[in-house]
Amino acid sequence: MRYPRLNAVPGLAPVHPGRANGLAVPPLVAVAHGSTDPRAAAAIAGLMRLASEAAGRRGLPVPDMRTAFLGHAPPSVGQVLSALADQDPGSRPRHVVVLPLLLTAAYHSEADLPALLGEARGTLPGLRISYGEPLGPHPLLLRALDRRLAECGAPAAPGMTGPGSQWPDAPQPGRGQVARGRPLPRSPRDIAVVLASAGSSRPAANAAIARIAVRWQAARGWRAVVPAYAAASAPTPGQAVAALLRDGAPCVLVATYLLAPGVFADQVAAAALRAGAAGVSGALGAAPEVAELILLRYASALAGSRRMDPAQPGDALGETGSCR
Repeated sequence: MRYPRLNAVPGLAPVHPGRANGLAVPPLVAVAHGSTDPRAAAAIAGLMRLASEAAGRRGLPVPDMRTAFLGHAPPSVGQVLSALADQDPGSRPRHVVVLPLLLTAAYHSEADLPALLGEARGTLPGLRISYGEPLGPHPLLLRALDRRLAECGAPAAPGMTGPGSQWPDAPQPGRGQVARGRPLPRSPRDIAVVLASAGSSRPAANAAIARIAVRWQAARGWRAVVPAYAAASAPTPGQAVAALLRDGAPCVLVATYLLAPGVFADQVAAAALRAGAAGVSGALGAAPEVAELILLRYASALAGSRRMDPAQPGDALGETGSCR
């Protein structure tokens, strides 16, 4: 499977090594959902550090990367944008790229975050805000899912350098769990996978997860890939695991389609293991593929110079959804 190279994305072309950090590129404000669980903030911090390191290694301009949260943890979106506005109170508006760290084009990316940015435009006239696309869906996220499942002992995807993060210093809170005494099959054809997302009250959002499951099964040749939802829809991860085992699957693994560890991820793992899953992958977190995707979304936002408007962000694959 091939993906667009970073140097092929307009707006973030490679520069001469050593000069990347000196270029004047807009700050990146990455907005995550937020959690009271400190592991979530640690995972997001590790992910943003990987993105910065990846840009530097490729000779790309490294923006000032800031993280904000929609709730449950500081700093808020307004606090980060205010700090950027105060940092350079010149006569010309300062360009800022806001990127939603969400795995689907979600309620938060379509309603919550645009509302916050609309308020910022009124109270912070010194900022010019470009609004980027949500992270997913995107093929790189399937590669990140492959990586996390490989940490549970699943067969590695073709071309993958090895399970886990490529950078050993990257924090990995919320690693996956494996049931004891169960050797895993070596062929994907003998492994059924449950794709466990947060879930939504919006049918279109859950349908988007189902389409991702179909594409992943076709790409990897798993025995089956069944979408499941931690809340607001059915089946739950535990129900999906039980159904696959009843249907004769010799092994069932659960792929956690969440960006960061926390309550949802813990609930998914506990329910799936009780239902008989052989393993549950950790949240995507600081995976190299997710870090690369952040750079791609940032570059696309720069290329389009997208200003905040009522239009709802879409995705390169034409998918929309919600993960409320």
